[in-house]
Amino acid sequence: MAAVPGGLFAVYKPAGVAWGRVRDAVETRLLRELNAAPGRPPRQHVRFLPAPDGGDGGATGLVAARVPVLADHPLVRGPRFRRLKIGAGHRLDVKASGVFILGIGHGNKLLTDLYNCHLTKVYTVGGLFGKATDDFSDTGKLVEKTTFDHITREKLERILAVIQGTNHKALLMHSNIDMKTQEAYELAVKGLIRPMGKSPPIITAIRCLQLALPEFQLEIHCLHETQQYLRKIVHEIGLELKSSAVCTQVRRIRDGVFTLDDALLRTQWNLQSIQNAIWDCQLKVKTELEKTLGHQDKRLLDKMDAEMGHAADS
Repeated sequence: MAAVPGGLFAVYKPAGVAWGRVRDAVETRLLRELNAAPGRPPRQHVRFLPAPDGGDGGATGLVAARVPVLADHPLVRGPRFRRLKIGAGHRLDVKASGVFILGIGHGNKLLTDLYNCHLTKVYTVGGLFGKATDDFSDTGKLVEKTTFDHITREKLERILAVIQGTNHKALLMHSNIDMKTQEAYELAVKGLIRPMGKSPPIITAIRCLQLALPEFQLEIHCLHETQQYLRKIVHEIGLELKSSAVCTQVRRIRDGVFTLDDALLRTQWNLQSIQNAIWDCQLKVKTELEKTLGHQDKRLLDKMDAEMGHAADS
């Protein structure tokens, strides 16, 4: 009998599809496979049935017989699984694509713990110089066209350095840590200096991957962002370079400990692949929770240890 998996895994959300539809598609596929798997045999109960007629016209007796319980018949009982509790991690809007984390069963609790870790997410963001739109994307309503021939990689990287420097100051301010203390030093060594509560969007690193006018591509490491915020950054870069720019692509390549290598493609949204993905990611999820949250949730970490041991034995 198939068992419902429990834990965290990542899928690849394509552009043009709402995150809710992705989650629903995964749930539908899992329900179909779980209900198609062989179930337990129907229970048996004892019934007294008429004995076969001997043909002599005598009285018909009753004999005890074991027969299946009709309430356990699939046509009577219906599907064993009707709904799975699948939670979603950091959302991606319709236009964005990339790593999208989902949780099943106790994975919903892990989603909350990962959220409280405030881990960095990484995006590749495509841009196009020379025009501006009302929503900062290349599909929005055109507002203006501008020249871009004067833009060089040196000028672009100078603007990116200013953005990173400004955001670094914001990172330290919202981390609420005295940078002259031993605690700050220890957190810096562990890479844990980051806001552990609500804060405005913060860019921890930004660099140019490619520039071939009018197109360019950036890699952005950030916290507490939205994809629309990243599109606005592209727009503002265009303005700083005395031009304009629209965003052509927002693609998340890392969400905390999950990378593109961990993200299941649509053809892999099946029970076996998801079970394998949950198992493969358990250790690094547990390690990150231990490092960031310490002993704040020791019971959860002990539970993960027990489940990993059970999976290894089986």
